Amino acid sequence: MHKERLEVLQQGVKKSNKKYVLYWMQQSQRVHYNHALNHAIHVANLYDLEVLVCFFIDDVFYNANERHFSFLLEGLSEVKNTLETFKIGFHYAQSTAKEGIKPLIEDAFYVVFDKGYQKYQLEIRDHVKQVINHQAPDLMIVEIDSDMVMPIKSISNKLEYGAYTIRPKLMKLYPSYLDYKRIYEVNKPFSYTDVYKKQPFEIESILQSLSIDRSIKRSPIYKGGYVEAQKWWFRFMTNGMNRYHESNDPSENRTSKMSMYLHFGQISVLELIDKLNMLLNEGKIDQTPYDAYIEQLVVRRTLAFNYVTFNQGYDSFEQMTEPWAYETMKNHEQDPREFLYTKEQLQLGLTHDPYFNAAMAEMRITGYMHNYMRMYWAKKIIEWKPTYKEAYQTILELNNSYFIDGRDPNSYAGVAWCFGKHDRAWTERFVFGKLRYMNASGLTRKFNIENYVIQMNELMNQYETSKAG
Repeated sequence: MHKERLEVLQQGVKKSNKKYVLYWMQQSQRVHYNHALNHAIHVANLYDLEVLVCFFIDDVFYNANERHFSFLLEGLSEVKNTLETFKIGFHYAQSTAKEGIKPLIEDAFYVVFDKGYQKYQLEIRDHVKQVINHQAPDLMIVEIDSDMVMPIKSISNKLEYGAYTIRPKLMKLYPSYLDYKRIYEVNKPFSYTDVYKKQPFEIESILQSLSIDRSIKRSPIYKGGYVEAQKWWFRFMTNGMNRYHESNDPSENRTSKMSMYLHFGQISVLELIDKLNMLLNEGKIDQTPYDAYIEQLVVRRTLAFNYVTFNQGYDSFEQMTEPWAYETMKNHEQDPREFLYTKEQLQLGLTHDPYFNAAMAEMRITGYMHNYMRMYWAKKIIEWKPTYKEAYQTILELNNSYFIDGRDPNSYAGVAWCFGKHDRAWTERFVFGKLRYMNASGLTRKFNIENYVIQMNELMNQYETSKAG
């Protein structure tokens, strides 16, 4: 593991009467390609200790609803089963992390956190650290970044203006951070005593016990977990990868669907790079689509995490974009809008635009939307709301509620892009000013967009039929 992945949060004293190394899993919800888990195993093996992984299911967790929780629990069930095959203990509790960690500290020799970058993730880690410091001030705590190709602050110490400013350094450095090896075997299997009994993990029972928003149902198509991620990845490699550089067409199924699995940490970006490099070396994929996918997986994703790391206002209309963008929005705030729609009309796809309605149907039903249509969808909301701030808030609320990969750095950066972040000023026009404009004629000129509408209409019919049945 590259040394820059590890940060010491609290210095500790080694005590011989402790039982296990404790790994509090939050962001990296997987077993394979998990540096934090591997480090916990490594330390445990050095000191002849057991490993206990813990996870806390907080039903007031940052805007999460039934769709998000079902996806999380599906993945977590698989994590539990896989850990137990490796003789590693797994404990979960339905509580906040700061409360759930308390009974686990007494027997802990060493504590490992995985790293999160967003404000709510930083906050809960700070809370847990404070609890440990109060209860066990001499307990060693380390935090390990296992979800980025390389730690964000190893690339840059400032907010980058765009992909072109971060790309050269990132592309030069990232190969030296492809540092993951096979998972270690534990020397000492976890012994489930009366204190730590094996817990049943019934997804439906846990889901029904949570006090959460149930208005947005689980996806009928996308399920959580590493195995599901592998399934979608195989489909992509088989059907989409060698034409990925042409993947902008929403009517074609040439995207990997990895964003939701990366968001929950159910698959590692390093594993995807490993697989891509192997296939490229074997001549099974071509250089052009490989480069196009690496641009998204490495450069654009890293740029998004840089954005949320160095801009604390990444989720605020007043701070999310560039001065030139605010200036042009101010100049065009009073431009009359030809169409105005309420949030409810947008949600239900009750607009005059069949392409927007189709995209909204895909989002509403499945929790996914093709990336090109995400941009078009958000641009239309800017056009159909009376103010830019209301448009931003509506886009973000729908994004975070319906998308499985909502509430993600890529989401915040993507929404901000629609308001000029990581973009440039364009020719000035009505309503949009110098913000980039997208329209329906662009869709019809570039893509077989009518076929996308047909696909989404079929999806809606199938969904309504299944609900009726």
